[in-house]
Amino acid sequence: MAAGDARAARAVYGESKAYLEVGGRSLIARIVSMLQRVPEVSEVWVVGNAGRLAKALDEPTLKSELVKPLWIVPQYRNLYENAWLTYRRLLPGAGAEGRDPTPEEAELPILYLSADLPFATPQELSSFVRKGLAAQADYVLGLTTEHELEPFYPKDGLPGIRMAYFNLREGRFRQSNLHLVKPAKLGKRQYVEDMYEHRYQRQLGQVLGLAWRLFMDRGGGVRVLFYYALMHLAGVLDRSGLRRLADGVRRMIGLGRVERACGALLRASFRFVVTDVGGCALDVDNEHDLDVARLRFADWERELLRAAERLHGPLPLPARAGQGVAPLRVIPHGSQALPEGAT
Repeated sequence: MAAGDARAARAVYGESKAYLEVGGRSLIARIVSMLQRVPEVSEVWVVGNAGRLAKALDEPTLKSELVKPLWIVPQYRNLYENAWLTYRRLLPGAGAEGRDPTPEEAELPILYLSADLPFATPQELSSFVRKGLAAQADYVLGLTTEHELEPFYPKDGLPGIRMAYFNLREGRFRQSNLHLVKPAKLGKRQYVEDMYEHRYQRQLGQVLGLAWRLFMDRGGGVRVLFYYALMHLAGVLDRSGLRRLADGVRRMIGLGRVERACGALLRASFRFVVTDVGGCALDVDNEHDLDVARLRFADWERELLRAAERLHGPLPLPARAGQGVAPLRVIPHGSQALPEGAT
């Protein structure tokens, strides 16, 4: 789980989002607690400011809920290093410097997600992982439809959150902050960070800079540049209220084409997976969204839990205490080895 405050992270009210409180609990504690109920998750690794994370996760309520090993890794220089170097350290028997996976281990997917998801439900994550495994791809990115997020728009005099979308032929989608990845299978891992840092597509200079780097890449760069430009144009038109024009542009951008272009750029198989419920797409990227999330938290959490249970059944795993699971551990950089069998 990414909970760092390096360059790709966006502060809210001058604070790293992982430590902001919503519903009386820090976002990082809330997401770690939720992951305890996802049956496909075997253990949780959190990357960020180790001292702050240890303090934020040292709450009695969370300790009583832990049924899976919880590891803290000090953040590296950027998102790419956080994801790749932590992956190399979580392999069985890896030392603090990590190691490359064997061919068999390289086929094991890792679930990556951000910490700023106050409305994520275990059912949505479980559904995403199962669909992602069925997709049999090296990189699976989660999407949520506009329809799932419309209930959280401002209405009836109450504040809400209106998201920006990828405008595609099949509809308008919000990326859901869920990534199921086989890191060692990505031939061009560095582009993941580039795309993440420029995911908001609001600053023209940054968009043009990324577009040029994509154009100069020989492996799918031209195709990605073409679809990236169309998606950016459709997004600008949509946010400007010119929906009919946006509809005309997005008809040229199909999900399958974008998947193939991204796969060519990453040198790996790439797929989108669309999940319902929608809570994982409700992140808090700015002060307005945080204020609304705090104000509407009780109502929205109740509605999302009801929707998740209606669509997928009750919580996959109960919150249980006293299972004798290894306590929270901080793994420093350096020569200290991880326990044998940590995965």
